[in-house]
Amino acid sequence: MSEHFDAIVIGMGTGGEATAYRLLAGGKRIAVIEKELIGGECAYWACIPSKTLLRSTEARAEAERTAGLTRPGLEWTTLRDYRDFMVRHLDDTGQVDGLRKLGATVIKATARLVGPGKVEVQGRTLTADHVVIATGAAPSHLSIAGLADVPVWTNRQTTTLTRIPERVTFLGGGATGIELGHFLTRMGSQVTIVQRGSRLLDREDPALGDLIAELLTADGIDVRTGVRAHTVRRVSGRRGEEIVVELDDGTTVDTDVLVNATGRTPCTASLNLEAVGVRPGSRGHIEVDENCRAGDGLWAVGDVTGVALFTHVATYQGRVVADNILGRPRVADYTAVPRVVFTQPEIAAVGLTPASARGQGIDIVASTLQLADEIARPYTYETDPYGTFTLIADRRRRTLVGAWAVAPLAGEWINTAALAIRHHLTIDDLADGIVQFPSYTEALTLAADKLVSQLQ
Repeated sequence: MSEHFDAIVIGMGTGGEATAYRLLAGGKRIAVIEKELIGGECAYWACIPSKTLLRSTEARAEAERTAGLTRPGLEWTTLRDYRDFMVRHLDDTGQVDGLRKLGATVIKATARLVGPGKVEVQGRTLTADHVVIATGAAPSHLSIAGLADVPVWTNRQTTTLTRIPERVTFLGGGATGIELGHFLTRMGSQVTIVQRGSRLLDREDPALGDLIAELLTADGIDVRTGVRAHTVRRVSGRRGEEIVVELDDGTTVDTDVLVNATGRTPCTASLNLEAVGVRPGSRGHIEVDENCRAGDGLWAVGDVTGVALFTHVATYQGRVVADNILGRPRVADYTAVPRVVFTQPEIAAVGLTPASARGQGIDIVASTLQLADEIARPYTYETDPYGTFTLIADRRRRTLVGAWAVAPLAGEWINTAALAIRHHLTIDDLADGIVQFPSYTEALTLAADKLVSQLQ
């Protein structure tokens, strides 16, 4: 016998949760299936624990740059315990109970598609008018000689660590390596970041990558760009057993912990997508249309789609899918997705980089501000103010197409630029705005005004 539902959600990370709760609020009868913890990667092993850990080292550094304050102490055991509280001690009982109270059928197991609208799980066959896949992504595989013979951490082991390692090497110079490397170096670890690209955050404006490399180096991180690891071996050294990483430029790194921070690959292998006529894309992802539809009655949200692997994108796609299932047609629009790295100061970007804009045939004009030279807020915020902000506009249309900042709280105020890009505001609109004084958001109005002057 089979059980029928209005919708089945496979995978209950942030994308699956957003879909499920919206469908429940819409009166739908649903089943949710999750093989690990409801809440997913973000809640237990990524966003929440990493930002919790980062906040303490950030506050300590901020205190040193604030008038009248001295460097506060930092108790690792207290921070560790609060991190454990924030990840619910890796226990999702409350989430399971909450979903069941709302009427959802909750199944903790691995699901397999067996046909259109049919899911097999724990020996049961479930059917539904709609199936939503939200199985997320996992760390990408590394092809490095000797890697199988040494312990390798991912973000999971790094964000749930119980002691601070003496030496840590991150393979990958993206957000994971930068954030967790920044945290660990401020906790006393000797940190090395190995980045195969020519710069950190190599999909962003080169100027941004260069800035963050300077800041991390000044904090004591050994940043190595344009190189890759080709061999890893375990040796006995003066400190005991250690790992030696050989790089293709002939240099080596000695470390105690090796972290794979090279990126993530969509989790589709166990789904049996062939049963529903879906073939994964070139990156292993499920291709979806503008409604996040992968087929008749089949939907996908979050990292498994390969579209901008961010928690906020997964949540957004979940709302789009739920609305479509509920009979409220909705199209996904990724025009302005904020991208933030929570270092200190924060790194934030949105929209197009200069290179990507030119690649689309856009004639751009840009304006860059050194914030301490232009606005008052940096000096009220810290005694040795720092910050850079850039706006990128379409010269012909006079609309904002991109922005980035390296500055305190940049992850908060970059959202004003995101709204401007998403709603096609002109630089004239932005320059004419009235912004709170003193605030970092003043930089947006001032930079827009400078763009207007350049185009006169």
